[in-house]
Amino acid sequence: MTDFSDALKAKLSEMEERIHYRFQKAELLLLAMTHRSYYNEHRAELSSYNERLEFLGDSVLGLVVASLLYEWLPEAPEGRLSHLRSLLVDASSCARYAEKLGLTKYVLLGRGERMSEGRGRETIAADLFEALVGAIYLDGGLDAVKSFFHSALLEDLKALMEEPPQNWKALLQDLLQKRSQQLPIYRVMGESGPEHGKLFEVAVFRGEEELGRGVGPSKKQAEVEAARIACSKFTEGTDG
Repeated sequence: MTDFSDALKAKLSEMEERIHYRFQKAELLLLAMTHRSYYNEHRAELSSYNERLEFLGDSVLGLVVASLLYEWLPEAPEGRLSHLRSLLVDASSCARYAEKLGLTKYVLLGRGERMSEGRGRETIAADLFEALVGAIYLDGGLDAVKSFFHSALLEDLKALMEEPPQNWKALLQDLLQKRSQQLPIYRVMGESGPEHGKLFEVAVFRGEEELGRGVGPSKKQAEVEAARIACSKFTEGTDG
C-alpha cells in the first residue's frame, strides 16, 4: 500500500511552487497538510496533525488581512474595513483560496474523509488553508505571510473585495419574518465627530431586543453594519 506521507514528501517542491513560498522547515508544510482523520489511522507514524496550526493561522489570517486592508483603503471607515475583513477570512473564502492554489489534492485524509463530499469538503479546504497560514507564520513570521498573500492571492483578494455586497438589511428582515413574524427596527443610538466626518451609531432591534449595533459615516451604512452583525449572530447560532 502506498505510504501517503512519503508520497507527500516527494511533492514538497511542487507544493511550494504552488504557494510561492519555500519553507525553511519543510515539516511545517507536511504538518499543515495532515488532517486529524489521517493521524487517527497512522498514530504509530505521526506525532500530530494540523488543528493547532489551524488555530494559529486563523488569528494570523485576520491580522494580516486587516493590515492589508488598512494599507489598501486609507479612506475606508472602520465598519467597512470590518465587513471586508469578515468577507475575506470567512470559511468559504478560505476554501476558495485553497482550491485556487490546488492544495486540496495534497491533504492527507483518512479513508472516511476521502469519501465525504459537499459541505465537509469545503470545511476541510478552509481548515487546510488556515493551517498553511499558521505554518508560514511559524516558518517566516508575519512578513512571510504578507508576502505569500501578495504573490499568491493578491488578485483573489481584490476580486472578492469587488464582489457585490450582501444585502444585509434584506437578509435580516427575511430571517426575522421567518423566525418570529417581526420586522427589524433601526434606532440611531448616537453621533460623534465633526460635521465633515460624522459617525452614526445605529442599533437594530426585534421588538425591544437589541440584535446588533453598527457604526458608519451615514445612517444607512450604520444600519447595514448593524444588520450584518445581527445576521452573523443568527448564522453562528447565538440567537434564536
